Amino acid sequence: MEYRRLGSSGLQVSVLSYGAWVSFSNQLGVDAAKEIMTTCYDAGMNFFDNAEVYAKGEAETIMGEVLKQTGWRRDSYIVSSKVFGGAVDNPSPIQRGLSRKHIIDACHQAMERLNVDYLDLYFCHRPDPEVPIEETVRAMSDLIAQGKVLYWGTSEWSAQEIMQAYSVARQYNLVPPTMEQPQYNMLTRERFEIEYGRLYDEIGLGTTIWSPLASGILTGKYNNGVPDDSRMALESYSWLRDRLMSDEGQAAIAKVRELSTIAEELGASMAQLALAWAIKNPNVSTAITGATKLHQIKDNLGAIDIARQLTDDVMEKIEGVLDNKPEPYES
Repeated sequence: MEYRRLGSSGLQVSVLSYGAWVSFSNQLGVDAAKEIMTTCYDAGMNFFDNAEVYAKGEAETIMGEVLKQTGWRRDSYIVSSKVFGGAVDNPSPIQRGLSRKHIIDACHQAMERLNVDYLDLYFCHRPDPEVPIEETVRAMSDLIAQGKVLYWGTSEWSAQEIMQAYSVARQYNLVPPTMEQPQYNMLTRERFEIEYGRLYDEIGLGTTIWSPLASGILTGKYNNGVPDDSRMALESYSWLRDRLMSDEGQAAIAKVRELSTIAEELGASMAQLALAWAIKNPNVSTAITGATKLHQIKDNLGAIDIARQLTDDVMEKIEGVLDNKPEPYES
């Protein structure tokens, strides 16, 4: 396993990590979750990502039971949660968002569900236009001062919003955000590569990217349609299936078919190539993977070796297929 610093912080996070969004939200049971998380942990993954909104808190409960049963040393893993959407159906205004009340309440609830005394990472999951940013920053900073959170960050915030939070923190001697959790993969690049570009050096922004496989599209399993046992076959993921069947989705599939040839030349699976491409970017602190089957986890782990094979020539060949390298903004 390879480890990278989370931005300018001193925290070393495994370059591949595991998230509960897809697997646990589809009600993967405790036994199956334990088997998968143990495989990840034994391979050196030290970061497990979660959120209050995943299965309305049940994903955190399942992960918490796994952590309790395994008995892993608390100093040997990193666990996160994200706050915004609420952990109940039809949340009231005080059960969602980034107000001080909801941030504090949700933190306590997440710690209880996850069976931990503190959260290593705590994210503001989408910006909240109805709450003053100073209120959000103060609440997060106070949780850190109380020892309930070690590092806080944002998720899917714009560069301007991140800088505003950072500036507020510096102005009032509060703790600024350490990391951002954005979507980043071969098909979604502009925000990560261009919009956030100056933040990596200017404020030492760390990143915990999600959907490095583009909801499974980059695994190649949808190249010939939607398999019956895939998540896109589920009614709850009909929105994702509709996106796949759109003109844009089919254009992406055509690119994946071409990329599969490059993967074969490297002796890699398409999923390994996609993950390797993502972690090749030094601004990726960790890529959050999700899987419901052990063979998927084991395949994903092979991406670390494949990343070392991505020479400049190979990367140029990949770019030729993708044809989507974002252009820098004009100053």
